[in-house]
Amino acid sequence: MKLGDYELGVPVFLAPLAGVTDKAFRETVRAVGGKYVWTEMISDKALAYKNSRTLQMLDLSGEAEPRIVQLFGSDPETMAQAAQMAVELSANIIDINMGCPAPKVVKNAEGAALLRDLPRAQEIAAAVVKAVKVPVTVKVRLGWNDQEVVVLELAKRLESVGVQMLTVHARTREQFYSGYANWEWIRRVKKAVKISVIGNGDILKPEDAGRLIEQTGCDGVMIGRGALGNPWLIPSAQLYLNNGNSLPKPSMEERIKVALQHFERILRYKGEKIGLNEMRKHAVWYIKGFRNAAQVRDEIMQTKSPEEMRAILTKVSTDEN
Repeated sequence: MKLGDYELGVPVFLAPLAGVTDKAFRETVRAVGGKYVWTEMISDKALAYKNSRTLQMLDLSGEAEPRIVQLFGSDPETMAQAAQMAVELSANIIDINMGCPAPKVVKNAEGAALLRDLPRAQEIAAAVVKAVKVPVTVKVRLGWNDQEVVVLELAKRLESVGVQMLTVHARTREQFYSGYANWEWIRRVKKAVKISVIGNGDILKPEDAGRLIEQTGCDGVMIGRGALGNPWLIPSAQLYLNNGNSLPKPSMEERIKVALQHFERILRYKGEKIGLNEMRKHAVWYIKGFRNAAQVRDEIMQTKSPEEMRAILTKVSTDEN
């Protein structure tokens, strides 16, 4: 598939995940071979007000193209302004979030709330498309619940105003992240529109990516929670889609080595206090499946310094070997 000036082949995207896909994680995924990564979702209002933390989230310096920034908001004018600012800060593609189920987002008529206000959703997309010269994409869910599946109508509305790619997380807002993704709706969306459609939901191994494309005809896949503690899933799925092979599973030693490199990036960008706090969740994801993982998890959650975190992870690697 092609998106603007970018020839993407059959892409495997790292999903935008709040509190996860920061600069350190994006660099980690790219370091193990992933190509296409997205920022965390960024508030249009916070960006318009030049909030310092938000500007830090939008630090794209040194990152390879395409640099994809996801924005969320409920006001077309503010979204357009935020999109222009993101492009000025070197974004190559702007994505609009119309699927986040978090109550604090939905209560402000943002994210998945737009699934219940399709005219507003269309207006926001149209304003952003008009405001920037880079490709505009949108990430959606199927609808609010099983009785309000609106993705087909929304897809057509978004296509009509110039959106170039649609990512469909095949769950409703009511599901949050539970149950199963209904891939059948991805197939229906792909048949309903001419723009590129990316499938998202329940991709936990490379073969899942292959099945999703085979069953739905979608143009690429997006992987979210499956990549937590497993950044290798992104390049491995890409390799599988390209030639039917996948990367060998990383050894325990390799997993810890990458975890420690990830930690150093977090410390560099966020400092010791925030960095240690953020690494705890990542470290727990990295050691999933290890011997004595539950005991090690407790030790990780009680770390009080970067040295303690490094020591625990290094010991895990030694014990596993």
